[in-house]
Amino acid sequence: MRRRSEDSLLRNLRRTLARRGVDRLGDDAAILSGGPTSWAVTVDQQIEGVHFTAGTPPKVWARRLVAVCLSDVAAMGGRPTHAFLALQATPTLDVAAVLEAVADECARSDVELAGGDLASDSRCGGSLTVMARPVAGGRWLRRSAARPGDTLWLGGPVGWSRLGRELSGSAAIERLPAAQRRDGRRARRIHREPTPQLALGQALARRRRCAAIDVSDGLALDLARLCRESGVGAVVEREALPCPPEALARALGLDRLDCALHGGEDYVLLFTLAPGVRSSPEAGPVRIGTITDGGGLVLATGGHTRALPARGWDHLSSGTSGG
Repeated sequence: MRRRSEDSLLRNLRRTLARRGVDRLGDDAAILSGGPTSWAVTVDQQIEGVHFTAGTPPKVWARRLVAVCLSDVAAMGGRPTHAFLALQATPTLDVAAVLEAVADECARSDVELAGGDLASDSRCGGSLTVMARPVAGGRWLRRSAARPGDTLWLGGPVGWSRLGRELSGSAAIERLPAAQRRDGRRARRIHREPTPQLALGQALARRRRCAAIDVSDGLALDLARLCRESGVGAVVEREALPCPPEALARALGLDRLDCALHGGEDYVLLFTLAPGVRSSPEAGPVRIGTITDGGGLVLATGGHTRALPARGWDHLSSGTSGG
């Protein structure tokens, strides 16, 4: 029997919680009120064989664990403050190296590694919980703030990480045609070393109105989630998408548009702005479409349109790609 998708399970859970009078789900982090201000709290994982291949250097996946959690904070427009690590260690794992890498990566964003847990396991990996405060002069970014007529933006390129995942093996770059190796190294670096867009998120938090989500499971799937929370649809302009190089995708037997739309693990911000409002030029975002009042997603190419399936990575459903 086919397992239910993550999104369907989440919808059922939210209905259950709503009957109990609570529902903090639906955004990249939960917002908790308390005292004179509020907190945003998020948790994410990196597990061997799921998010990274066996043999990946511990420092690489440890730094990646911090980055993917901070990307959730960026999507909320927050300022991360504290982190808590739950580490699963194999007998051969260099635990000290992982702890040092996590602490160093946290410190780069002024985050204090404040505690955690350690347990032995047959696979290495970790789970990180991060707490954040609102940025000064800003508000929390929510997925529910988009309105028809808003412009749709991406904080950076998409699809590179999907290509980089194919190049995770130690000799994978050398098997590429010589002309593609430079882009191949870039794709692997983007996949292994995502950069959370904290500064962009904090700048967006100071806008009068902005909806945001981080692209972790695929542009189309995460856009559908943002649209569902706002009760809107969207048109994505094919020509505006910052896709990866066609030659590299072809060398790996992949389609670059499919990678950009559905590949996942891009960890860039997808956000909306009110009509006539421009994004900060120094942040480097790209306008890729428009929010509509109709449901569903549409891909526009050369004056023609077609439905854009909300497909991406799902840990529970078969037939998906990503990690």
